Amino acid sequence: MDLMCCESEVIQQSYEDPVLLKDNRVLQNLLATEDKYVPMTCYFNCVQTDIRSYMRKMVAQWMLEVCEEQRCEDEVFPLAVNYLDRVLCVRDLNRTSLQLLGAACMFLASKLKETTPLTAEKLVVYTDNSIQLHELMEMESLVLQCLKWDLSAVTPHDFLEQILSRLDISAEKGQTLKRHAQTFISLCATDCKFMLYPPSMIAAGSVGAACQGLSQTLNSHSNMKFLEKLHKITGIELDCLRSCQEQIEQTVASNLSNLVPEAPETPTKSDPLKSQPTTPTDVRDIHLI
Repeated sequence: MDLMCCESEVIQQSYEDPVLLKDNRVLQNLLATEDKYVPMTCYFNCVQTDIRSYMRKMVAQWMLEVCEEQRCEDEVFPLAVNYLDRVLCVRDLNRTSLQLLGAACMFLASKLKETTPLTAEKLVVYTDNSIQLHELMEMESLVLQCLKWDLSAVTPHDFLEQILSRLDISAEKGQTLKRHAQTFISLCATDCKFMLYPPSMIAAGSVGAACQGLSQTLNSHSNMKFLEKLHKITGIELDCLRSCQEQIEQTVASNLSNLVPEAPETPTKSDPLKSQPTTPTDVRDIHLI
């Protein structure tokens, strides 16, 4: 008898479990454990001797571009940045190893969250072959050692659905808010000033900033009522929520002002591939500073 494989080549993605979303114990467990995965300190002053904050930002932006180009799950990037920060809290590294560390963190995060993880060979290509496969494997082992194999970190994305499911909004508006909040969460992950913020605060602040941006006519009274709803859901102090939301809005405005369109370069005969970089952001500049 012939055996026929009926497996589909279409990747099946998971869906939100309404039972878990409506169970307050899940949210309370997330709130109780989130501090465990927040970086212990601003490591630039007390741990790192060679790495500076702007270097971390450059590598985080490169990691975001790689995740976006590879269409990774939304959870992969913030989880990878969480690994990066937690490793840098306990291990002093040279700036030349920073991109290697970022690649290893994406490698591990994609294994945990993706149905089809990023391959080591692809990550080597994204570094413009500045690292070797054996170096990536060795760094992966170092990351696991530094994190004590505790990879299931709590990130702002874990709170996003929990918060949105408890707001009195339509499904369509909820999806719109979610998309904008996810963008703000990724933006916060690239900015060092949000590094020590608990994930619940970043998630709530991102939802508040998204609602404020989508509702241009939202007055201060309505915004306060929305913040009170977020406070009731998460238990975060109103002043902290307001401050976080304002900082997210300022960060978004600052990044939008920096997005100045550039004229595309025309490839020359001598260098026809000049306009096709291998890596989205050339973080090799870090090594030269």
